[in-house]
Amino acid sequence: MQRIPAQNLSPSMDAPDRGALPLTGDERTVLTAYLDWQRATLDAKCDGLTAEQLSARAVEPSGLSLHGLVRHLADVERWWLRIQFAGEDLPLLHYSDEDPDHDFDGLDGDPERDLDVWRAEVRRARAVTDAAASLDATGTESRTGAPIQLRVVLVKLIAEYARHLGHADLLRERADGQTGF
Repeated sequence: MQRIPAQNLSPSMDAPDRGALPLTGDERTVLTAYLDWQRATLDAKCDGLTAEQLSARAVEPSGLSLHGLVRHLADVERWWLRIQFAGEDLPLLHYSDEDPDHDFDGLDGDPERDLDVWRAEVRRARAVTDAAASLDATGTESRTGAPIQLRVVLVKLIAEYARHLGHADLLRERADGQTGF
């Protein structure tokens, strides 16, 4: 097996709230570890910024901001794990058919409060995941009425976070020059 020279490796992405990701383990352990790592990365991207920096739409002409991403991902957590998988009868936090982009556009609230709301949704989503008997457990996909397995929901969440963390990388670098965490 060929070893990669150390100078060609990226610095470790481990941080206090983001330990090393598992290289082995059962499916549930691996999926939840990767999702929690993504969640912790979003938290790290927002840490230490002012309300103005969090709400800045810094990559014109896009309306994206870290604040908007936090609001959007709070709804994503609620939608996939609480509403569709667990079947809870809840409204979305920032989305409506009349204003589908309110999560990104309606930044009139306090970003720290919205971070707390997102963190609470993450805690509730973890509780739903932990309570499921297995990854084979199903909820109901709302658009089709078809069953959707917890494993599929977890993969969808990992993909959603990964997509938006690329945006968060650029927004954080633009806000204060920080990269790589």
